[in-house]
Amino acid sequence: MKIVKVKRYIVLGILFFLPVAFLLMLYPAKHNYDPLNIVNENVSEIQSFHSDRVEKLSLKDRITVLGFLGKSPLEHMIAASNLKELVYDKFKGFKNFQIVIIVPEGSEKEIEALKKEINTYEDLKYWHYAFGTEGEIKMLYNSLKSNVSLENDLSVSNVFIIDKDLNQRGRIDGRDEREIEENKPAFSVYSYDAIQVAEIKNMMSDDVRILFTEYRQKRTGEFDDSNTRRANEINKSNE
Repeated sequence: MKIVKVKRYIVLGILFFLPVAFLLMLYPAKHNYDPLNIVNENVSEIQSFHSDRVEKLSLKDRITVLGFLGKSPLEHMIAASNLKELVYDKFKGFKNFQIVIIVPEGSEKEIEALKKEINTYEDLKYWHYAFGTEGEIKMLYNSLKSNVSLENDLSVSNVFIIDKDLNQRGRIDGRDEREIEENKPAFSVYSYDAIQVAEIKNMMSDDVRILFTEYRQKRTGEFDDSNTRRANEINKSNE
């Protein structure tokens, strides 16, 4: 009987202390927190674009995932579905989060068809389509930093993270720990290929989460932007 009681106490002790130990392991990581780099500033606003909804769209004061589906949005169903399932569904409950898809005027009917495909069970309240002229779309894209070009149909498979202050976010050094240990060449991440599931699910999803953490820490007064300043200096020196 005593043995049974001892085993019970041991199990209860493990169940109690295991979460505490896990939290203690996470605590030091808070102090090594690296904010998501600002890779570009002064991204153009989208207030001149008209929305598929009544309200005016804006990038200011929002955390935005920005995409370009071009003149034939249905041809980019895979990219749209990946964004919906791997990004939108994960962050739709966060305050001031939105996905904005840029498409040219005249593609309204295809957008309605696309909605029927990806809005399967719900109205995507924080997912917007912004319609603009070819000139407006090119001007917006040119305000972004990218190593991929906009296609002739005004589409690109890559999507961008824009913060509340119209800064484009990414990674000055996109290498993971293994690549750094192996001394692989450094590369910058300005955007994320929505066709590549692993890239969206792992890298981009993690980067959006990091950005939300930054804003939460700013609200609580815990954020130290020295890393961001250093990243900006490195970025400018490489231009």
